[in-house]
Amino acid sequence: MKYILKKVGIFILTLLGISVLVFLAFQIIPGDPTTRMLGTQATPEKVAALREQLGLNQSGIVRYFKWLSGFVNGDYGISYSYNIPVSELLSGKIAITAALSGMSFLMVLFMSLPIGVLRARFAHSIPDRISMVFNQIIMSVPPFFIGIIFTYVFGLSLKLFTPGDFIPHSVNPAGFWGFLVFPALAIALPKSAMVVKLLRSSMVKEMSEDYVRTAYSRGNSRWQVLSRHVMRNAIIPVVTFLAVTLVDIIAGSIIIEQVFAIPGMGRLLLSSIIGRDLPVVQTIIMIISIAVISVNYLADISYKYIDPRIRFR
Repeated sequence: MKYILKKVGIFILTLLGISVLVFLAFQIIPGDPTTRMLGTQATPEKVAALREQLGLNQSGIVRYFKWLSGFVNGDYGISYSYNIPVSELLSGKIAITAALSGMSFLMVLFMSLPIGVLRARFAHSIPDRISMVFNQIIMSVPPFFIGIIFTYVFGLSLKLFTPGDFIPHSVNPAGFWGFLVFPALAIALPKSAMVVKLLRSSMVKEMSEDYVRTAYSRGNSRWQVLSRHVMRNAIIPVVTFLAVTLVDIIAGSIIIEQVFAIPGMGRLLLSSIIGRDLPVVQTIIMIISIAVISVNYLADISYKYIDPRIRFR
């Protein structure tokens, strides 16, 4: 219990630190959102009136604590660019990005774990050496470039989807998930290759341990040794890497949304940074930070249940 309470305390302090950095970053960056909002009508009088209306004429400390209090209570403010509550602006976009990230992560699991186990089972064989070459190639290609290739091959050439023609879930659920397949696969392929490499290496290392020879001496088959003994010990570093992978997937979703013109949080974040829409930018970064820290927190907690030999300290 003390371990969990300590992690919760670190979780809260980390988020507070991130909130301060996010808020300060946009106070340091040159530019005034009011002049962008007013455009050619930005007279000194109108700028002053708008700054007062938005609360930008208050001190930084006052504005920070007002924003933080509102965020904790679910009030994310009003978007400068769209003039609607940020929560309303994000309601559908969070779901899209979460769906894309979730599908990508599931693809990583379903592709990497079986392939990693098979490569460990047939380690140092000719198929293993051939797959190692392909694995290295896939690892070296960034997701956005894979996304461009998918757009050209599967979108423009084979017509399996229409690039830029995003299908909302409310209009066609099957079309929505179908459209996300190729963006999710573009994110998942390099990550899967990394997990495969790590899992294979971890399992091959475990295969040389004494307990494996003991398991064989008791009459267990190779698959029984792999599944009951080796996999359990080899999965610990893989779980850690999967947590990092999920964080990378969330970040990768923001980039891949630009390639496939998906109206998720990523596209909104980039447009809001350009437009100096501070309430939207601050909210999105905090939501992403909460997701990232939560993933790492849950990964730490899960170790004890994966391997009972691990105890909280």
